[in-house]
Order: sequence, then C-alpha cells, then structure tokens
Amino acid sequence: MRRSRLLIGTAALGAMTLAAVGCSSSAVRPASPPGQAPVTGPRYYVALGDSLSQGVQPDASGSSSPTHDGYPDRIYSVLRSHAPDWRLIKFGCSGETTHSMIHGGSCRYPAGSQLAQAERFLRAHRRHIGLVTIDIGANDPNSCLLGGAQFSKILKCMGDSVTLTLSDLRSIMAGIRSAAGSKVPILAMSYYVPELAGWLGGRTGQEVAVLTERLVAGYNRLLNPIYRHYGARVANVFGAFHSGDFTDHVRVAPYGVLPRNVATICEWTWSCASYPRGPNEHANSVGYGVIALSFLLADPQLSR
Repeated sequence: MRRSRLLIGTAALGAMTLAAVGCSSSAVRPASPPGQAPVTGPRYYVALGDSLSQGVQPDASGSSSPTHDGYPDRIYSVLRSHAPDWRLIKFGCSGETTHSMIHGGSCRYPAGSQLAQAERFLRAHRRHIGLVTIDIGANDPNSCLLGGAQFSKILKCMGDSVTLTLSDLRSIMAGIRSAAGSKVPILAMSYYVPELAGWLGGRTGQEVAVLTERLVAGYNRLLNPIYRHYGARVANVFGAFHSGDFTDHVRVAPYGVLPRNVATICEWTWSCASYPRGPNEHANSVGYGVIALSFLLADPQLSR
C-alpha cells in the first residue's frame, strides 16, 4: 500500500502534453491534392459526441453545465500553441446517444441531428479539416445500470442495447469518414468507469463496481474495432484511468485505502463528490486533462 500519487502525477500533464504533440501542427495540415495550390486559411478541429465533448462540469448547486475545461479545449489549446490558424468547432450534446446522434434528440441542429450537422460542416470545409474527435455510446446502456437490477436482467438489457449501439455506431462512423475524407485524422476514445465509485457503498456496491468494470471493458472491446474499421485511432482512456486495476491500493483522503481504479475515479471525476455537486460521472479538470493527453498520444502524427 502507498499514499496516492494520482494528483501529484498529473501536475506534469501540461509539460507531458506539449512534449507529446511536438510539432503537431505541421503533421495534421490537410494535404493539397496533386496539381492544386497548397491549402491556406483556417484548420478546423471538430469535436463530436456527448457531454464529455462539451466539457460538462457540475456547479455548486449540482447542475451540469458546459465549460471551456473539457478535453477538446485542452487539445485545441495545444494545437493552437503551435499554429494560430486552428479553430475549434463543438457539435457535442449532453445526453446524446448513438440513436439520437443520428435521428436527433434534445439538442437542436439546423440539419436535424448532430451527425447530419457534422457531415454538412465536414463536406463544406473538407480541405480545411485537420482533426475530428468523437466520444459516443456511453449513454446508450446507462439505463441498464440504474436501480440495482439483478445481474441477469442487467446482462439482457445490455445485450439488447449494445446490438443497437453497434449498428448505429457503424452508421455514424461511415457518415463521418465519408464527409471528412480518407486522410483526415479521426480519434475516438474508450470509456472510464464512473460506477467504480459504488465501491464506497459497502459490499453490495463493491460487487456492482466489479461487475460494471467488466461490462465496460467488454463494451470497449466491441466499440473499438468499429472505430478502427473506419480508420479512427482509439485513445485508451480506460487504461489511463487504471480502470481494471483492483489489486494496487492507495490511500486517498477522506476515503481511506482504495483500489487504484476506485481512487482514480474519486480523484479525477465527480463520482465520489458529496451532494449537491455529486455524485456526478463527469471528469473534473484533472480528469479532462488526462483524457486530452490520451487523445494526443493516440495518433503518432500528433506525438511527433
């Protein structure tokens, strides 16, 4: 056992991020087709997805609101530090699922849905798209994990939900890749496990935490090949959050000795926070920094 070094380690995130991307601005400049003049003007970084892509944070009253502290803002800050012509475009929507991203949901877009709006923008600015990131699918199975349902019911619900999610994700990625073109870097992410915070609730909560970690790990293994099929790289956020590590233990005030994955969730998200700010599954400032770094490290061109 050792004292937690989670927050100490993240103090170097800024320097690590800058070192990771190096001269990234030249690496992701949209290429000009042979015989055409070099591309000039802005380079767009398009962020797609759910609330994480908006950088949502709970305020003092517990209401989740978009901020400028999310992982797209961190990535954009690094890109812009090398080249001021970068522009960040956020299309993400809190609560978005793969289904609502295609068909429309709580957020309103002139094109009718987030996917349609993204495709319209990507096609209209095709020669100027430098990077696309996406996180989608975390909200799809959430209803299966609410209310302490029995294990067998959770598995059946997850199976039904995942089948639809995988089909929707293929449609989403096909649309984005077609609209952006074959050369544009697309980065997706695996998911961390906010439900690990249930470990603090005693034996039942610990059993649910172990079950949920296994479900999320399996869920990531289903989503990731679809991203890669469409030429997207996957940021290993699940690994960056030590999500599968129940064996290493650290001491975290005020919770005491915790498995490393639980300690990470408590220190990098609002999942263990007291009411009214928590429990809230969204990353805090440190957590969003870790997610951003995971994205930047996912593409070798951004790492040089």
